[in-house]
Amino acid sequence: MVGLFSTARRSALRLLAAAPFLILSAVSHADGLVDQIKQRGTIVVGTEAAFEPFEFVRDGQIVGYNKDILDYVVAKLGVKLDQLNLPFQGLLPGLLAKKFDLMATSTGINAERAAKYAYTRPTGSFDNVIVVRANEDRIKKPEDIDGMVVATQLASSVQPVIEAYDKELKAKGGGIGEIKLFTSFPETHVALASGQVDAIVIASPSAAVLMKNVPDTYKVVGSIGEFQYLAWVVRPKDKDLRDLINASIGELKDSGKLKELQMKWFGFEMQTPDQGYLPPGAL
Repeated sequence: MVGLFSTARRSALRLLAAAPFLILSAVSHADGLVDQIKQRGTIVVGTEAAFEPFEFVRDGQIVGYNKDILDYVVAKLGVKLDQLNLPFQGLLPGLLAKKFDLMATSTGINAERAAKYAYTRPTGSFDNVIVVRANEDRIKKPEDIDGMVVATQLASSVQPVIEAYDKELKAKGGGIGEIKLFTSFPETHVALASGQVDAIVIASPSAAVLMKNVPDTYKVVGSIGEFQYLAWVVRPKDKDLRDLINASIGELKDSGKLKELQMKWFGFEMQTPDQGYLPPGAL
């Protein structure tokens, strides 16, 4: 019966059925989510694998920096991993609807989200950088996107940063010509390369990898907004799972493994503090 339940659950998740599917342990006496996961024998994780090198698909498998961290967490739990590759826009609502246990994808920490969701400690950090084509000579600094067509990912932490910067420009009598929002960050890369947009705003680590992967195609002309941290997300009541993840990240950092993974995937070390990363009022 447990096997049939597990198969039905995974099938329902992958098809994203209209009726919410609650991931609940069949064992009623489980104290918290960690206990439920262990008794179930599987952790179900929601991810958007389109943010290289944090998480992306290679040869049909989800790989990347966060996947390496996730594998460490799953090994500590001693369970199997059921990782779902879903659009970013559906991950936070899906988490609250209990379609999965954990949102393990790079998620910028901001006050609006922190009031609704529970962040883990950071797995990375970034600046919001403006990327243009390598031969672009009209845009040399952030202010030059005034009147231009600028793109980023819909519902990402970068979107409100661009919108806030647009308001700054409008207060000075200017403004971004148009803000185009795409389903994923890779789509913005294509839009920029093909001339559909004049600039894109993405996380600095991804920009570094993008320019390494596609030399002489893009360049960074500056940054906007504040320095931000990236973390995973759990439901506010699932503090036991957040505590386990935070402890795991701490172990990786203390052992030097986290830095090793960052050098492997990015070529540089990122800030991952254990305190002071949450805005006031965060859950």
